[in-house]
Amino acid sequence: MSKLLYSATMSVDGFIAGPGGDMSWLTGHLGPNPAVDDLIHEVGALLVGNRTFRGDDPHRGTEQDGKAFGGGWSGPQFVLTHHAPAAPVPDVTFVGDLDSAVAAAKAAAGDKYVNVLGASVARQCLEAGVLDEVLVIIAPVMLGDGVRLFDHPGGTNVRLERLSLGEVPHATNLWLRVLR
Repeated sequence: MSKLLYSATMSVDGFIAGPGGDMSWLTGHLGPNPAVDDLIHEVGALLVGNRTFRGDDPHRGTEQDGKAFGGGWSGPQFVLTHHAPAAPVPDVTFVGDLDSAVAAAKAAAGDKYVNVLGASVARQCLEAGVLDEVLVIIAPVMLGDGVRLFDHPGGTNVRLERLSLGEVPHATNLWLRVLR
């Protein structure tokens, strides 16, 4: 059975996107990362938040613009939204509620990961008790403002267990299991 994995590249001060969802900061921190290269082959489907799907792309203006993992992955994507576009998007299914989106993504992924993209949908998955793992690629930069990896007004205590810690020249990979 598939697992839900939230993966994101994060600044040292905890942001996955800059102010207004700006992803241009990430361009200078992309590079070879064996953990990500291995992960791509283990992803069977994406569960994507609407803002992430419609948002900025660190590959803007390049051949990889709009492609998951910079074009390294292709497959079914499930976008959680209440505002599906009128025109269909190839390989993308728009789903209006979390339970249906998770069920559809898990069915499509088979025994591979459902990779969760987007802070809001990841938080919703955590609150629903369906998020299994978190992979944070920590880039050596501080943004000072933007979209946090995890934001829970009023605070909370999500217990995590470290599965692995690795370093590449441009980042540190931290892989965690969500404890229930």
